[in-house]
Amino acid sequence: MLLSELLKGVETLNTYTDREIGGVTYDSRAVEEGWLFCAISGETFDGHQFTASAAEKGAAVILAQRHTDHKADEVLVEDTRMAFQQVCANFFGHPEQKMKFLAVTGTNGKTSATQFIKSILDGMGYKAGLIGTVYNQIGDQSFPAAFTTPEPYQLFALLRQMQDAGVEIVVMEVSSQAMDQRRVDSLPFAVAGFTNLTQDHLDYHKTMENYKEAKARLFSMAGKGVYNIDDEAGVELSQRFGGLTYSAKSKADLTASQIAIDVSGVAYRLTFCGRSASVRVSTPGMFTVHNTLCAAGVLLAAGFPFDAVAEGLNKIPKVPGRAEVITEGLPFDVMLDYAHTPDALENILTTIRTYAKGRIVTLFGCGGDRDRTKRPKMAAAAAKYSDFLIVTSDNPRTEDPQAIIDEVLAGLEGVDVPYEVIVNRKEAIGYAIAHAKADDLILLAGKGHEDYQIIGKEKFHFDEKEIVKEFLKKC
Repeated sequence: MLLSELLKGVETLNTYTDREIGGVTYDSRAVEEGWLFCAISGETFDGHQFTASAAEKGAAVILAQRHTDHKADEVLVEDTRMAFQQVCANFFGHPEQKMKFLAVTGTNGKTSATQFIKSILDGMGYKAGLIGTVYNQIGDQSFPAAFTTPEPYQLFALLRQMQDAGVEIVVMEVSSQAMDQRRVDSLPFAVAGFTNLTQDHLDYHKTMENYKEAKARLFSMAGKGVYNIDDEAGVELSQRFGGLTYSAKSKADLTASQIAIDVSGVAYRLTFCGRSASVRVSTPGMFTVHNTLCAAGVLLAAGFPFDAVAEGLNKIPKVPGRAEVITEGLPFDVMLDYAHTPDALENILTTIRTYAKGRIVTLFGCGGDRDRTKRPKMAAAAAKYSDFLIVTSDNPRTEDPQAIIDEVLAGLEGVDVPYEVIVNRKEAIGYAIAHAKADDLILLAGKGHEDYQIIGKEKFHFDEKEIVKEFLKKC
């Protein structure tokens, strides 16, 4: 592709010589002869430091925000992150213009809500794509996901795959970091849904106000908004941007009433614009009511018929790693859940408390190199609704696992709930199962669908479902 075609829509600050470009990248390690290398400043590195290396590897053009010494031609722009997004869209032939985009953002529930939306669309006969935390999907094909919201090159490459496969509608989880880094600014979102806002990612955003405003940007871009008004931030966003509201507690455009929750799932009455339908979903928890309302709201705001949406809600499959129960015929249950914030942990535990016959044993940890202020809050939330706690590791990353646990334990000061500290997570799971009593429910919180553990800078295979079944067989 000609350089001038790649730079179409990009405001350049200098003149350049047009030439054929074989590929584009922002990773200097991936540069090939005749490619364009874009120097992007990130959280932990500055791509401008690698321009000479990229040029030595054969980069024909360096896209940069400032002049650097190298052999390649240079194109200067005000903001390389935004410019590269446009370059990638041009390179892959603007697949975003051929499909409809539905988005969901919020602290908790994004994965479930987006998977629910795709499930309903599949049931209606549409070919839908999914971009999310657990995996990316093109129709019924699944691919591993490295990030909740991919970087521009990966994003547009995936969108091109979707377009080539005949995808009509793309359903996306949109993270606050992606919004702050303006990774999706060029996508034409028809509808955006909001789940909730609770403490998370303050290591990145620093304040809750910054965190909220990063998410708010999505609704300034989207054609229509859908908001959970059982959440304070949802009320504010609905007032600022307008759109459809949903609630399981009060008056809204879309409501759930006559709610019943047990170990097998949730049931409620869905009402919208004078019409109503019975809904039953196999994932237990009040959060499931809210997540299904969000999914329904996004689809209704996008113009899909109420009857088809209600029918689709009743056919939703279980989401992997979300309130997922493993029994193996034993007199106690083990539940896997992705809850990794104080609010998410409290939500799953309050649900379990409504139907638990025996003890609630909660095993949890906190991730390293992430928001440290939520660690004692996680412990306090777990202690409030549990009968026994096992404090262990999650993804310690580059932090000392014991140091993380020490900060977690600060939230248990003055609390009477008994607990054990077992740093090794696999050993902790083994301990929980070996000491289980009849009617216990053991909650393994924090990993959910993840099949790895990050220790240092390495990712190791760690599938809790496999580990649990291994220990249960020994019982």
